Amino acid sequence: MTSYHTPTAPLRERRFPRIRGERHGFALAGSVVIALAVLLPIATILYVALTGSGEAWPHLLRYVLPQSLGTTLALLGLVALGTSVIGVGSAWLVVGYDFPLRRLLAWALVLPLAVPTYLAAYAFGEFFHYVGPLQTAVRSIFGFTSARDYWFPDIRSTWGAALVVTSVTFPYVYLTARVVFLMQGRNIADVARTLGARPSRVFFRVLLPVARPAIIAGLALVMMETLNDIGAVEYLGVRTLTLSVYSTWLNRGSLEGAAQIAAVMLIIVFLLLTAEQWARRKQRFHSARATQMHVRPPRVPLAGARGWLATFALSLPILSGFGVPLFIFGGYVSRRLYQFAEPQILQAFLTSIAVAGVTALLTVFIALLLLNAMRLSRSGYTMVLVRLASVGYALPGTILGLGLLLSLAAIDNTVDGVVRSYTGLSTGLLLTGTAASIVIACTIRFLALAESAIRSGLEKLPPNLDQAARSLGKTANQSAFTVLLPLLKPAILTAAILVFVDTVKELSATILLRPFGFHTLATHVYENASRGAVEDGAVAALLIIATAIVPVILLSGPLMRDRNA
Repeated sequence: MTSYHTPTAPLRERRFPRIRGERHGFALAGSVVIALAVLLPIATILYVALTGSGEAWPHLLRYVLPQSLGTTLALLGLVALGTSVIGVGSAWLVVGYDFPLRRLLAWALVLPLAVPTYLAAYAFGEFFHYVGPLQTAVRSIFGFTSARDYWFPDIRSTWGAALVVTSVTFPYVYLTARVVFLMQGRNIADVARTLGARPSRVFFRVLLPVARPAIIAGLALVMMETLNDIGAVEYLGVRTLTLSVYSTWLNRGSLEGAAQIAAVMLIIVFLLLTAEQWARRKQRFHSARATQMHVRPPRVPLAGARGWLATFALSLPILSGFGVPLFIFGGYVSRRLYQFAEPQILQAFLTSIAVAGVTALLTVFIALLLLNAMRLSRSGYTMVLVRLASVGYALPGTILGLGLLLSLAAIDNTVDGVVRSYTGLSTGLLLTGTAASIVIACTIRFLALAESAIRSGLEKLPPNLDQAARSLGKTANQSAFTVLLPLLKPAILTAAILVFVDTVKELSATILLRPFGFHTLATHVYENASRGAVEDGAVAALLIIATAIVPVILLSGPLMRDRNA
């Protein structure tokens, strides 16, 4: 999960005091290298798109971009509408009202985050299928005998993809809106009600303006996840820009055309990042005094039918985003327990664990280097470099995979040419088409997660710890290793878990960069779904969900312990 709090400048200076009297060129140089590595795939995509022959543009402009761009924008609009309605409505219900099972539902509303969009699409496809449980129940209740006797919506459509993505991404908006409502929403709403304002007027005229920055930040994350998805839209037959990049490269063999479509996606990503940064800037004003509010007004009790109606309404998104995938895959797994011992599953599981473990270690190490550079040098250049190194989280996996493929291939060819000229030997492909390229891609993409988690832990430490260690004769590095690092162990562990789980779930970049015969749990499920055998990938799907539950519990645990929440 991404942190939404951006400290003001004076706070940042206190948390990262400049270490005077020493040279810190190594820390700055390291930040430059990391930032350049993150920006390399983006620069490669833009270079190929702008310097190509241009032969693909007529075909793209006539047959590909109009439909793909229109479908992508429609999908983004539907998902934004759905997640904002469900996320904001759920947040205000659990914060402002008291009804049966409120505390349990407040925690359970985060569970859909454990389900990747592609797994949700496979589960929904089976659930809405003609022989699936839903249509079977409809025929049984109404006595229909064939599909011609009744109309049923087609899940393999743009609205179907929007339903799938909305079902598992609305918690991003729910969490951000809930934080704002908890900090001050109920207080200002209580004041507005004492002045005679109706509940609907309070919500739309008072609460929504307060929560708008948080909602926009959450929606930016939702739409980035929507752009990143490839498994769900491919399975549901929805031709988005992401799918067009994949098909243009693999089906038409046009890297130039794929890069040009990816460049269009980068424009959308830039607009989303701009909106998110604007939202974070606004959020400082609304949350300035939130921490001073220890006593919150009582919730409005909903008794009888109204209370149970609220319980039912909040249960629906949980059942949709988490219940349906668990029901479908759990049912398949109950009839395929023997697959847990199959070599393919074991190999995919071990590969996923190995790749995710290496990625987590590398990402946490780089995040610590960046934060140490901010600690050693309080210059604006270092701050900019750290922010640039964190933009990988906004890149869809397809763009990142394509950019890395091209850039790593160029690096491999350059190294091979140099070695050949001096030794006459060929090094071949050292990075391209290897597991190392997947580790690099996931490290770039999830570096922001690790940096945000560790930075949040660092900001909670007393700012004078570092100075105290320095006054006792410790150098800057000795102070970091002996004082700060032990105190940051919980934050480092949280960062490692978040990166580990997101790497296990990652699909978009993996299917583009993986070597021949390389299978993770995600690609195992994807391959089985691609050939119409979702049930054969159910064990791997359930393992992914079980793994992803860990950060969800870490994230939502405080919600259950805080009685005011």
